[in-house]
Amino acid sequence: MSSIFLHQTPSLLQAAFPKFTWKKSPINKVIHLTFDDGPVLEATPLVLDYLRAFNARATFFCVGENIVKHPDIFHQVLKEGHSVGNHTYHHLNGWRTSNHRFLKDVTKCQELLSPPREIEAKPLMRPPYGRLKRKQWRALIKEYDIVMWDVLSGDFSVKIDTATCLKKTIRYTKNGSIVLFHDSVKTVHKLREILPKFLAHFSQLGYSFLGL
Repeated sequence: MSSIFLHQTPSLLQAAFPKFTWKKSPINKVIHLTFDDGPVLEATPLVLDYLRAFNARATFFCVGENIVKHPDIFHQVLKEGHSVGNHTYHHLNGWRTSNHRFLKDVTKCQELLSPPREIEAKPLMRPPYGRLKRKQWRALIKEYDIVMWDVLSGDFSVKIDTATCLKKTIRYTKNGSIVLFHDSVKTVHKLREILPKFLAHFSQLGYSFLGL
């Protein structure tokens, strides 16, 4: 993920790719938390602790090779009622990867996933960095619900401090928002500060946190 980013996904970009899932219904006070890049020992158990404390559910977009490295953590995510999605096996950037290799990598990751979803529901997939070539997403959309986001926390960026990250994430989160955090080694120091405060803020406002 580049250090140059927008906390709020522009409506024009969302409209340009209407087949992607950017956000959910704004009718109810529900927020959809998502975490990319895990599971990892340094961050994912901590995230689970915070979610449990606020009775929150989330969706974890998992990297296949991390599932293989940390199967116990992955199964704990499922055991605690969270949903999981595909984030490729090797965390590939679609723009820099051949179509064949990218799609094969997605399939390899999917073979490791067994989320408790309804049979008719498409499995969830989020491309690393949000980057897909046209042929890639046209192939994937037939089989997957491609989930993007309308709020990007920026927890990965070294160019913004923790307080600013929290302030802007709260500012742009609305009813039905899909908010992107990362359960990764490089973000754990910010998550310790941001995530519990984010959860506390919206809990006090009467929001619920649900998976996708």
